[in-house]
Amino acid sequence: MTTIGFESRPLIRKEHGRPEIVGMKLHCRRRNFLVSKAVTGNQQLQKLADQSVEQETTDTLDNGILVPDSESVISSIKYHAEFTPLFSPEKFELPKAFYATAESVRDTLITNWNTTYNYHEKMNVKLAYYLSMEFLQGRALLNAIGNLELSGAYAEALRKLGHDLEDVARQEQDAALGNGGLGRLASCFLDSLATLNYPAWGYGLRYKYGLFKQLITKDGQEEVAESWLEMGNPWEIPRKDVAYPIKFYGEVVTGPDGRKQWVGGENISAVAYDVPIPGYKTKTTINLRLWSTMVGPEYFDLKAFNSGDHAKAYEALKRAEKICYILYPGDESHEGKTLRLKQQYTLCSASLQDIISRFERRSGDAPNWNEFPKKVAVQMNDTHPTLCIPELLRILMDVKGLSWKEAWGITQRTVAYTNHTVLPEALEKWSLNLLQELLPRHIEIIKMIDSELIDTIIDEYGIKDLELLKEKLNQMRVLENVELPASVLELLVQPDEIAIADSVEEEEKSEEVTEPTSENDALDVKVKKDAVIKKVSFDPDPNSAKMVRMANLCVVGGHAVNGVAEIHSEIVKNEVFNDFYKLWPKKFQNKTNGVTPRRWISFCNPELSKIITKWTGTDDWVLNTEKIDQLRKFADNEELQSEWRKAKRINKEKIVSFLKEKTGYLVSPDAMFDVQVKRIHEYKRQLLNILGIVYRYKKMKEMNADERKAKFVPRVCIFGGKAFATYIQAKRIVKFITDVAATVNNDPDIGDLLKVVFVPDYNVTVAEVLIPGSDLSQHISTAGMEASGTSNMKFAMNGCIQIGTLDGANVEIREEVGEENFFLFGAKAHEISGLRKERSEGKFVPDPRFEEVKKYVRSGVFGPYNYDELMGSLEGNEGYGRADYFLVGKDFPAYIECQEKVDEAYRDQKKWTKMSILNTAGSHKFSSDRTIHQYASDIWMIDPLVLPN
Repeated sequence: MTTIGFESRPLIRKEHGRPEIVGMKLHCRRRNFLVSKAVTGNQQLQKLADQSVEQETTDTLDNGILVPDSESVISSIKYHAEFTPLFSPEKFELPKAFYATAESVRDTLITNWNTTYNYHEKMNVKLAYYLSMEFLQGRALLNAIGNLELSGAYAEALRKLGHDLEDVARQEQDAALGNGGLGRLASCFLDSLATLNYPAWGYGLRYKYGLFKQLITKDGQEEVAESWLEMGNPWEIPRKDVAYPIKFYGEVVTGPDGRKQWVGGENISAVAYDVPIPGYKTKTTINLRLWSTMVGPEYFDLKAFNSGDHAKAYEALKRAEKICYILYPGDESHEGKTLRLKQQYTLCSASLQDIISRFERRSGDAPNWNEFPKKVAVQMNDTHPTLCIPELLRILMDVKGLSWKEAWGITQRTVAYTNHTVLPEALEKWSLNLLQELLPRHIEIIKMIDSELIDTIIDEYGIKDLELLKEKLNQMRVLENVELPASVLELLVQPDEIAIADSVEEEEKSEEVTEPTSENDALDVKVKKDAVIKKVSFDPDPNSAKMVRMANLCVVGGHAVNGVAEIHSEIVKNEVFNDFYKLWPKKFQNKTNGVTPRRWISFCNPELSKIITKWTGTDDWVLNTEKIDQLRKFADNEELQSEWRKAKRINKEKIVSFLKEKTGYLVSPDAMFDVQVKRIHEYKRQLLNILGIVYRYKKMKEMNADERKAKFVPRVCIFGGKAFATYIQAKRIVKFITDVAATVNNDPDIGDLLKVVFVPDYNVTVAEVLIPGSDLSQHISTAGMEASGTSNMKFAMNGCIQIGTLDGANVEIREEVGEENFFLFGAKAHEISGLRKERSEGKFVPDPRFEEVKKYVRSGVFGPYNYDELMGSLEGNEGYGRADYFLVGKDFPAYIECQEKVDEAYRDQKKWTKMSILNTAGSHKFSSDRTIHQYASDIWMIDPLVLPN
């Protein structure tokens, strides 16, 4: 019997006249041997494959690259359908087609991954390691074959096998490894690192259930467990031989050699799962290593199981496994806090053990630890990986035998910190007692770091002005509300002060001295009493908790701190870490975020991509986004504008179909698509948006049909995003949006003039549908509170005009696209504290339109739900959950007036299209490639390393 066989042949690219092997292709050939029908039992697939493999051809691109032809791809897909099965063999339906196709692509990724890994090891290069609790990757199939330039071959192969590539790609679930911009930024960075040939790895956790799957019901948001791993993840490569011990609890003992040892406690293992990350038009394929937690079979209590105590039998297994169950488990309880801290330490410890193991392997028998910072750069993405600092110190001192001074110097030169927030609640603090219980050795090390910092602060400010010194210590110490070391207290409490205090105390107690006997005696007592009054106490507050400030630890323990937008970095320097900035000004930098143009234009918006390529004269803009800026000179061209509008229409029709499928609502593509999609949070002000919609709806209801049509442009207002499961106010906002939608969308008087849609379970895949077809996007956070944002960049790249405040990257986007092409409103960042003070003093006078809209909400027009708590948060002058902390009422009149300008601009489609073109043209500076170049040169000190021919 004749069957299909495979052999590997090199794929060759000619670049600058030189041949270069860029990978291997599976070449289809006939082999004559008997294979039973049980093995080749997928008759449907066999028939389709045999029909297509009649003649082999090789596709050659104009640049000389030889790529796999569709027949080779068919052979590879068929191989995985038969020999890497997750499905029964009878049919080749879409789910099976996806997994076989993904595994086929993974073969190429593994080949490139191995080549990249081996070359980096051989060259012993410095690597950057990016540690993040989130990596929001999205679907990987189209991105991978796009980066590998295999889209045509795979589309043709699947067509011959009876399927459409896009239908197959839709079978993939988003990897549930992140929640919002923090995780998506991390994934964009990995794409750029690979594309630019930088030696780097990402490290994260392999969450079994992710954050949660969001359902929208009559009660608002409901959360259920995500099931993204139910059928397995075809992109990951389990590395069962790469596992590291992780310890919790126990105690610290001193060994006979004086070295500290952490013994006893709870022991688990972190096991590696690798996800190859391909670069665009390059062989470089870097790694995202995810950790999963487990314990060995020896921890299964067989005796307990056989005696019927089944829960006890697998208690240790479940305790280990649950560390990687959920992204951001609720931390209202002690158990929740403990689990979060276990997650963070697992990420840090496993990753650093792995990094150090690689360094030692490449260094030979006697590693020079002073060379460690020259070979390793560790970037902490926000404060979640802060425990990298004490963990690296622990390993260097306790395991490798270095002194404190040596280990501290190495750590400070290795680690760097990206700050992503100015919100106090997001600048993590952990209970000292919890850390002491869970990580006893790390608390000892953190106290040593704190002591080093105290000495630095005293050296800087001296001890003459103790009030000033106390203020600086309270603001800057890593340990909050914790007593100072005894040696420091002895330095600060002067003997003469103690003597004066004792003397005055004795005199006040003495029955003999009732009144001063002379004017000089009275003056002397007054001086003594003043000395006591001025005596500064450094005692902790017994009524406040003792905490560890993770952000302060990041700043102290690393060599660089960066914000993620110009305005954010200024706030970091001038407000959040001002005292540290004064101490170490060179440590602070700005690195404005960026997003990958591959996923966010080229792959998700092919219609727009064709237009950009046509009018710039090259497709090189995918790598060199500055070429997109050439669109500016054609912004008034009628032919370009016509093509631009047609592309937008195609994308809007995709949204119409998507919304119908996901929500049941049917909307008109003729309306303006007005979108706000991001994590639900009060500072992002989805509440301001929906109140503006309520005001719009109320005014419509007060008009007749002709007046409404003349006054308002038709709009489809789209929301998406998850509210954290325990964030009650955010969940109220979701409920409010859905209640408004239910009323507005079923009002026959309004019809298509206004629709409101909340898209459930917002993720990267949903974003890839919504962003290309959006007309207006809302980035309306309270000024000074959004670090950067990245969705604003994605919308701008896709020609979507923005309405927003001067916050985060909005500031820079507005500068690049042109002030006239950005709808600006609202208070400025420097005004916010004054406006809050004004409110607390009772001086704020709300706009009548704001009072009108709140009263309308309370009238019950949107259903029986009681919105007093939600509206009440916008009222009063002080108190938790009151006083409109995020200034919705202050900015409301400016917001609705700005929305009127949006309507006016949209009516002039020629003007609107020009604005759209200029937004895309001006977005060229917001590529993650640019951001990564800056990190690489300014913080990590690494160079690109192109694989040899």
